Amino acid sequence: MSPVTRSSSSPAAKGTPRAYGLGPRVAAVLVFGCSAAVLVVEIAALRLLAPYLGLTLETSTMVIGIALTAIALGSWLGGLIADRVDPRWLIGPSLGVSGVVVALTPAVLRATAEWAPPMLLLLASLTILVPGALLSAVTPIVTKLRLTNLAETGSVVGRLSGVGTVGAIVGTVLTGFVLMSRWPVSGILIGLGTLLVVGSVLIGWRTRTWRGTTALTLALVVGSLAATVAPGGCDTETRYHCVRVVADPDRSGGRVLVLDGLRHSYVDLDDPTHLEFTYVRAIVSVVDTAFPEGAPLSAHHLGGGGLTIPRYLAATRPGTRSAVSEIDGGVARVDRDRLGLRSAPGVTVRVEDGRLGLRRLDAGSRDLVVGDAFGGVSVPWHLTTLEAMADVRRVLDEDGLYVANLIDHGDLAFARAEAATLRATFEHVALIGKPSDIGTAPSGTTPSGTARGGNLVVIASTQPIDLRAAQDALDARQTGWRIATGNDLASWIGDATLLTDDYAPVDQLLQS
Repeated sequence: MSPVTRSSSSPAAKGTPRAYGLGPRVAAVLVFGCSAAVLVVEIAALRLLAPYLGLTLETSTMVIGIALTAIALGSWLGGLIADRVDPRWLIGPSLGVSGVVVALTPAVLRATAEWAPPMLLLLASLTILVPGALLSAVTPIVTKLRLTNLAETGSVVGRLSGVGTVGAIVGTVLTGFVLMSRWPVSGILIGLGTLLVVGSVLIGWRTRTWRGTTALTLALVVGSLAATVAPGGCDTETRYHCVRVVADPDRSGGRVLVLDGLRHSYVDLDDPTHLEFTYVRAIVSVVDTAFPEGAPLSAHHLGGGGLTIPRYLAATRPGTRSAVSEIDGGVARVDRDRLGLRSAPGVTVRVEDGRLGLRRLDAGSRDLVVGDAFGGVSVPWHLTTLEAMADVRRVLDEDGLYVANLIDHGDLAFARAEAATLRATFEHVALIGKPSDIGTAPSGTTPSGTARGGNLVVIASTQPIDLRAAQDALDARQTGWRIATGNDLASWIGDATLLTDDYAPVDQLLQS
């Protein structure tokens, strides 16, 4: 009787998944977990970079582009190397090195931003590209190990591809809805790095390729410790911001709310009528002249920050009802716990998007709408459009007033576009700012040595605005700002494009 020969597709043959200790469930867990981890790193990187690069369309596009590059590069190289090297030696190191890089990322990026800013983009790219590529390489490596029968190629590749996609979805949803709201971004990345290194050790044990894990574990510990002492720490990390509250050494009750490294609000806990920032003094100057002195108002605020203006209205106009749409629940908690929100009568904060907050208001229900919402240094684009302004006009009563804070620089292209958008919505519009900003020609020329840009305030109403009284109030508060309206404003706006829900390139206008 001739001897029986095993088929190369037999589970007992050399090089099968059983020999490698990588069954179908382990393979699915690896692909699922690595795909999820790539998305966690991508979203966390956006959060880490926002204080230094801004939360702009360009920053988001860059991070997404690098992440997609890492996925493509890792998938290609992973498959290429798996055809030339024993795949069982690749999975553990890929997980381990990725874990160490992920755990080191908070310390590396924050230290670089503080001490070597020109290197930030390069290191940020590497901290996304390296773990992203290594983790993405796991899928073709695992697929190589699971392909033991050509008749099952389609089902194996399709199954693992589907598992990877589901993992990416879960990683995205979990990070956005759960992790960011409960833990600081440094804790999320250190935790993820720890899980990856632990996974590396377990895979090394299962496939008998555990050498080198001691060094990876040591690097993980170093990265975790470094993250705790790296510069750029926050008092609180919320879903959207790195939050710090800084005491003013010159005023016992003075507090500055810093979001992502930018001073957003100044609050005096002892005196809510103290207004530190010039743009805030400009806003209240207009409000105080537009309405009878001391009369209570029904106000709605797009963006909360430190609630400086709602506090001022509560103190100077008893009985005022100020409703605030603040998208960041973490900032609202800081207002309550550290900035004295509980002592501000008539101020209520709703954690919601400002555009959605406007939509729920009844027509003609507000005397005043204040726009002071920012993502980084830009007004969220969907609060700048014709459609958004139409909603503002809808909720104002016939004598109502809209006043908004803008930030722009250079040619002030965004401010011009927003002013043009308001002029298309309201009968009466005016712009308030430094003379060097609002008095220049649309071409962007400016007197020699004159700084350009910063805060500007726009006001709009369906009824005439007493601009002479408003200018007197601005002078009394020593703002140094002037008002442009009518033909002067039209000349300043020039041929600026109207902003709509269909076309609002706010980030590009800001950086033009």
